[in-house]
Amino acid sequence: MNGTVTPDSEYRGLMALLPARVRPFALLARLDRPIGWWLLFWPCAFGVLLAGGERRWDLLLWLLLGAIAMRGAGCVYNDILDRDLDAQVARTASRPLASGAVSLRAAWFWLLALCVIGLVVLLQLRLPAQLVALGSIAFVAAYPLMKRITWWPQAWLGIVFSWGALVGFIEIAGQPLQVLVALYAGCICWVIGYDTIYALQDREDDALVGVRSSALALGRHVRAGVAAFYLATAGFWALAIWLLRADWLALLALAPVAAHLAWQVLSLRPAEGASALARFRSNRFAGLLAALAFLVVGNA
Repeated sequence: MNGTVTPDSEYRGLMALLPARVRPFALLARLDRPIGWWLLFWPCAFGVLLAGGERRWDLLLWLLLGAIAMRGAGCVYNDILDRDLDAQVARTASRPLASGAVSLRAAWFWLLALCVIGLVVLLQLRLPAQLVALGSIAFVAAYPLMKRITWWPQAWLGIVFSWGALVGFIEIAGQPLQVLVALYAGCICWVIGYDTIYALQDREDDALVGVRSSALALGRHVRAGVAAFYLATAGFWALAIWLLRADWLALLALAPVAAHLAWQVLSLRPAEGASALARFRSNRFAGLLAALAFLVVGNA
């Protein structure tokens, strides 16, 4: 791949202001890269807003905190399992565990601390939503292994990163479950699309060390593959809206996010790592556009 590889952990910005002993732990939880927890949070917001919970700003803030903590916990767990592989990949060799900046024992303690924060957030939910949230644990635990056994670990990530839509929707309740099914399916397709873009950065290194990804599986057809998943995203989200409000005008709420996803595909240059990273990061804005669409429809 042409272009400079962007390291996964960088000591700059706010991270550079942290005490030296604290900084590696912040990097281990990817606190320097907020895009991850935004992408985990947006499906939570989608579920809340489409279910009609637009007044539950307290819930949205709790879910945001949970997304930050549990995304961090997931990164720590992933790095514990992948520390040897990470050391062989240019983009991830600087991660705290792979580089030796954090010991394995300290990483396990940090993982436990982040899970405690997640538990505090869990206790703010009603019992049905708590049970749904706990149901994600097995999928989260298995995710780091997927890149070793399937060419589509992005699909498994879609199941995990979209889980918040189930939690947010069930917490509010009151809407037909078929709406949630369509919303969740759309979120999974969205995650597969943007994480395929993200995986473009590592295609050469992944092939060398034996790690699988949808970017490798799609090969020369990666742009068409991403376009197909984004088209499915828009289709499932439109179905969710239609099941809730059978009104063609309601579907127009999705036009901005659909246009943004189309821009990602049309402007993507798969051979350039910088292009892939920029399009991946732009999904923070795509999530905001989708959240606004679900806010409008859920509040109608």
